[in-house]
Amino acid sequence: MSAAHETHETGFAETLVKHDLKLHRDRTSALQVNVGLLCNLACRHCHLEAGPKRDEVMGRETMDEVVAAARRFRFEVIDVTGGAPELVPDIDYLVRALAPLTSRLMLRCNLGGLDLARRRELLELFRAVRPVLVVSLPATNPSQTDALRGGGAWASTLDTLRELNAIGYGREGTSLELNLVANPAGAFLPPAQGAAEKRYRTDLSRKYGISFTSLYTFANVPLGRYRDFLTRSGNLEQYLATLADGFNPCTVAGLMCRSQLSVDWEGRLYDCDFNLAAGLPHGGEVTYLRGLAELPAPGTPIPVGDHCYACTVGSGFT
Repeated sequence: MSAAHETHETGFAETLVKHDLKLHRDRTSALQVNVGLLCNLACRHCHLEAGPKRDEVMGRETMDEVVAAARRFRFEVIDVTGGAPELVPDIDYLVRALAPLTSRLMLRCNLGGLDLARRRELLELFRAVRPVLVVSLPATNPSQTDALRGGGAWASTLDTLRELNAIGYGREGTSLELNLVANPAGAFLPPAQGAAEKRYRTDLSRKYGISFTSLYTFANVPLGRYRDFLTRSGNLEQYLATLADGFNPCTVAGLMCRSQLSVDWEGRLYDCDFNLAAGLPHGGEVTYLRGLAELPAPGTPIPVGDHCYACTVGSGFT
């Protein structure tokens, strides 16, 4: 049996013990808000199984609970994610309400598949509120992007990126951040981030005149639709072994779950979006944001599973 399989079979919790490490909370400074699973795409690597047929979306009542918590605790970072947040009714209301309550408001989106009117509305929102945008872009090749996301995805995404550049996003000398994210399409780890960013920057600039702030590459997390793909393709065990074999103990101190609290569309609390997908609630039992009297104390244990290997392989997911 290979060392990789041995590591995988011991489990993530045992691996931490082996390295004399604990995954406990530090000071909580960030709030991640998952506004639902509705998405115009059904990407193979999605750990949440988001898609066009999902009806889980955050309503106005839960949005008000999120805003109240942001006002109460004054998080340094608020990270709005999904699904595709841009498709959620009242997302404009939530983003506008959160913007003055934090020094760094992030919005994760794919920006593809929007009709022109809605895209214009969002551009006006971005111009007014100036959130940090984190946009998923799987490739710089049109045919590859369309193959992954459906016909017309590349053209729609390219138009939106150009419009974002036009209002200053991703342009040098502005404070409007446009960060891209690329995930591998298959059962393998991402390329080195520096090399991938250089290639993206060259391709997008030379061919399309597009600029961006940074590119992030992350390993796919073996949950949800991606885990189903790995199982169907016969790659699950090998992928899990690859993640375990690449475990980097130096990443544990900087993991985002140590400083972040995550809330889903119904107000339930988790330590990260991956634990949300895995059904591992904050503190080990279901609790709600509306009942949160104080932030979790430093030293509070974080529930873990073997999916955590994806955040600790290579340079990690911090």
